[in-house]
Amino acid sequence: MRSLLASLIMTLALAALYCCEKDPKDPLGSRNADTGIKITKEVANAFVKRQKRSSLLERYSEYYKSPMEQMHERCENYPPCDYLSDQIGFPMAYNHFFGRY
Repeated sequence: MRSLLASLIMTLALAALYCCEKDPKDPLGSRNADTGIKITKEVANAFVKRQKRSSLLERYSEYYKSPMEQMHERCENYPPCDYLSDQIGFPMAYNHFFGRY
């Protein structure tokens, strides 16, 4: 555990030294906006994906849960029902505690 922690600290220290060293061409040590990291549009698009348009049904299903999912959550939130559903199955446990499936 200590060796892992020591190696992590050394890695962070070396990374800080590498990132903070001065540019020999710039004696004042000032940073210009032109020296920032630049990547191409294609590489940037590989990391940031635009959300695709979806149909009305897909949007509806994202926001509203189905009745079966609501029943599962109701049973999961009640510990005796959750325990019994692991033993005898969800439909029988739900019927036992909440009535008709």
